Amino acid sequence: MAITLASVIDSARRLVFFGGAGVSTESGIPDFRSAAGLYATASGPRPPEYMLSDECLWDEPEAFWDFHRRHLLHPQARPNAAHRALAALERRGVLTAVVTQNIDGLHQLAGSRVVHELHGSVHRNHCVRCDRPMPLDEVLATSGVPQCPGCGGMVRPDVVLYGEALNPEVVDGAVRAIEDADTLIVGGTSLNVYPAAGFALRYAGDRLVLINQTPTLFDRRAALLVREPIGDALAPWDPGAPTRDADAVTGS
Repeated sequence: MAITLASVIDSARRLVFFGGAGVSTESGIPDFRSAAGLYATASGPRPPEYMLSDECLWDEPEAFWDFHRRHLLHPQARPNAAHRALAALERRGVLTAVVTQNIDGLHQLAGSRVVHELHGSVHRNHCVRCDRPMPLDEVLATSGVPQCPGCGGMVRPDVVLYGEALNPEVVDGAVRAIEDADTLIVGGTSLNVYPAAGFALRYAGDRLVLINQTPTLFDRRAALLVREPIGDALAPWDPGAPTRDADAVTGS
């Protein structure tokens, strides 16, 4: 009997999803490394890696925040079929966690509750002086460098910038989820760079599914390769889809 995505999901008991930028491109958020991604399209005298670094934040906060607003804030974006499907699988008790490299908060907006955000979230911001939080809607109401309404200190986004380490508590939670999974679905990431590849390596099972339109270094390890957009691949589990394939959903 051929292995299908439906049969893998239907038989999973501790499914974990590990996702990258490709999960959110279908919501209109550009990725980083494709031909239409941020690295290729962002213009300016300095590379995006510098503009999104802790060095730029502290040395040139005005330039940092201008770049951050123009390229990383997408308040109009809404969850796509992949986000909704994963949230539905969590409600069914099949999916135990989402581990994401994205900072857009779309998994939570779709309804996912257990989300390990490796690179943080643009929806959370805080004062570097007094640690007072500032939600995204308040940041969007400001211009220039956001200032803390309490002490006047500079506000920064709770995202991992170039030059900063990942949050160890988030890393521990993500690693535990992946190591405890009986099934790991990886989608929207090439796994060509670390730390993404390192997290995938923590999965020691034999039910690895890769959903990516281009080859990855992990293809030989996969039990199933799905070469289509991730929203299309997960659409049968999207409760908001106009038409659904009942056999695909149940795996029957």
